[in-house]
Amino acid sequence: MTDANISLLCKDLLKYLSGKEVDFSDYELDLSHLTEFERQVLNETRNIPYGETITYSEVAYRIGKPGASQAVGKALSKNPYPIVIPCHRVVSKKGLGGFGGGFNPQKLEEKKKLIELEKQL
Repeated sequence: MTDANISLLCKDLLKYLSGKEVDFSDYELDLSHLTEFERQVLNETRNIPYGETITYSEVAYRIGKPGASQAVGKALSKNPYPIVIPCHRVVSKKGLGGFGGGFNPQKLEEKKKLIELEKQL
């Protein structure tokens, strides 16, 4: 990313965190260090509309890997661009699921706040 892109990203992140809808889909992201499966998961996650959530199993189904919901969760834990790739929009059938690479209660509270922030509009 160029300095100009980083500056724009920072402005967009601040706008997002203030409760405004931001489209991050035009940002070019380097996912080359990830496996093909991980890239598929993260790219599909970028397609989840603002304010909506889907399940890990739905992501797995959408990328043609039904039954790989746990692997989807592991791939999301490697997300190098949280918010830009909105992994907080992926939830478990039974609740929030994990966030930030596990079930840390503080991280789950952050996930919950991001979901609530998006539903305020």
